[in-house]
Amino acid sequence: MEQEEPNDVIILSAISQGARKFDKISKKTKIDSQELNILLNRLEEKGFIALVEKKSWWGSKKEIVLTDKGNKELEERRFELQQNWNQMVSTWKSGDKQKLQQQMEEHKSILPSMMFMGIMDMMMFSTMMGFMGMAMTSFMPDQYMGGGQDMGGQDAGHDAGAGQDAGSGGDMGGSGFGDGGPGDMGGFDVNF
Repeated sequence: MEQEEPNDVIILSAISQGARKFDKISKKTKIDSQELNILLNRLEEKGFIALVEKKSWWGSKKEIVLTDKGNKELEERRFELQQNWNQMVSTWKSGDKQKLQQQMEEHKSILPSMMFMGIMDMMMFSTMMGFMGMAMTSFMPDQYMGGGQDMGGQDAGHDAGAGQDAGSGGDMGGSGFGDGGPGDMGGFDVNF
């Protein structure tokens, strides 16, 4: 997969995380349906995904799944993205603003993939941007900057509590996470 195709890896990651229907992939990845259709066709042509029919008592349904080739590709891309992130962190720790900015520019197209896959530490990324005197929006598309969006299994906001995605089917009622009211510290007993 070329670096010009960052959405491909985001789609593969979403499928590996359980989004196996078109609408769920679209919702999770924030990719519009027309572009998603084109990308899914390309991924199928490359042999990374397949449409399979699952039979059950209630009939059959079609799901999109990763092939072995798709799983291998995703793991290779995850490794590459992790290496790129580690390199940026190392440059940031060295204090070289100019080199860090250059690396950010070079990797601008893959930053959303790093974020979606949970490779990028958003607090550290924010600190890096502050270090360079820049806003995060300089390098991150608007669709990934909204609060509380589900980003590949990460809760980008803090509205679901304890990192659990509110849409994951977890029982939030009576779970001990707190009700979010005044003085609520997310279920932790904090004595001030």
